[in-house]
Amino acid sequence: MKQVWTTRPSQRGMHGLGLPAGTFFCKAGENCTINELNNSPVCLKNVNLDLNLMPTLDQIHALIQNYGPTVFFHPKETFLPSSVSWFFQNGATLHKKGESNPAGELINSDGSNLPQNGQNDGQFWIDLPTDKSKNYVKFGNLQSAELYCHVKPNFGGFFTDIAMWVFCPFNGPGTVKIGTVNIPIGKIGQHVGDWEHFTLRVNNFNGELWSVYYSQHSGGIWVDTSELEFYSGNKAAVYSSKNGHASFPYSGLYLQGNKGIGVGIRNDSARSDFKLDSSKNYQIVAVEYLGGDVAEPHWLNFMREWGPKVIYSSRREIDKIIGFLPIRIRSSFEGTLNSLPCELYKEEGPTGPKEKNNWFGDERC
Repeated sequence: MKQVWTTRPSQRGMHGLGLPAGTFFCKAGENCTINELNNSPVCLKNVNLDLNLMPTLDQIHALIQNYGPTVFFHPKETFLPSSVSWFFQNGATLHKKGESNPAGELINSDGSNLPQNGQNDGQFWIDLPTDKSKNYVKFGNLQSAELYCHVKPNFGGFFTDIAMWVFCPFNGPGTVKIGTVNIPIGKIGQHVGDWEHFTLRVNNFNGELWSVYYSQHSGGIWVDTSELEFYSGNKAAVYSSKNGHASFPYSGLYLQGNKGIGVGIRNDSARSDFKLDSSKNYQIVAVEYLGGDVAEPHWLNFMREWGPKVIYSSRREIDKIIGFLPIRIRSSFEGTLNSLPCELYKEEGPTGPKEKNNWFGDERC
């Protein structure tokens, strides 16, 4: 029996020097695993970080306008995206730990009164308006929405990564699938503020789109250009899952859980009239290698959470669901829920794009 693995550099991201060469390695033997290999495979490596092949600002605009995907939201999506400025202009508030004012401080439309830099120390957070406009704002505003682009080198400057971030004021609750039965799971999965993204990888030697990364909750997948679903010309389709806004390359149901027994959290994606053309509706917010050519917006350097932390008993929510199930599948279902990412069991806003480890590093797969 032979096992075959593809290879990639161990040190990747904005400052990584390794270069993937399309190679693979294999080993014969039963029950062979990569951990049993005595010698680590090697890859090509640049001597220096040479950014001469990286695109200029005008070339970045050309790449986005030529390759920018169309994002499709589910036809039954309730919590649509908005621009960050629309979110602020419609009453989003800044809160500080220990302050007595429950209404918080209104945020300027450009985010200029947000604390800058630092780290996520739990001292500040953003929340929805405290008045009756709260429910209006949480549903988003697709007409104002845009993609926020971070452009960076990868693999020693041989490739350009264009990470395209979308903001939704609210992330809706999940739904569990058990065979043919679907059960809403109450509060589990919901939180204020949701940042999701996908990434275009472009070959700097010829300007061709190499692959697209689809971010999905705690990980994601790279899809080669030959396997993409193209919506218009060179522009691929991105399907955003209902309520959770994870990105997928094709429409359909993606189960987060135990596919073998058909139990898990539903990720439903489908084409609809709720769509966002990233080749037209975008803003370049960060290109570090160009120095000061791109001014970063104030909100990008807010390193705290874009939603409050709400404590509730996830155990109680799970028990409500388990109580409706046949006894014979209760234990397997409980095990599946316990194996899901911990982010599903707390209502806590995410940090912004710049606090993610893939801002400087490579995408998580």
